[in-house]
Amino acid sequence: MALDRSDVEHLAHLARIGLKESEIPAYADKLSSIMGLIDRMQAVDTSGVQPLAHPLETTQRLRADVVTEDNQRDALQAIAPATEQGLYLVPRVIE
Repeated sequence: MALDRSDVEHLAHLARIGLKESEIPAYADKLSSIMGLIDRMQAVDTSGVQPLAHPLETTQRLRADVVTEDNQRDALQAIAPATEQGLYLVPRVIE
């Protein structure tokens, strides 16, 4: 798919990119080659290929969910300016 000057200008406008007049032909060539690559990839027959979620088809090892820290809520809330029922009270910022 070949892109012309107006296509490149339209894409630059949509992307909010400022292009110099001298840059437009180079961008048209580069974008046309990218679109050509996409066309070639779309033409490949993938009807017998199964979708692939992960290239290694492995499962992630998970660590055991074990508590490793002591509960320090009382000690930490003792130095807080304001708490109520185990929660920190903060000033309202949204009306």
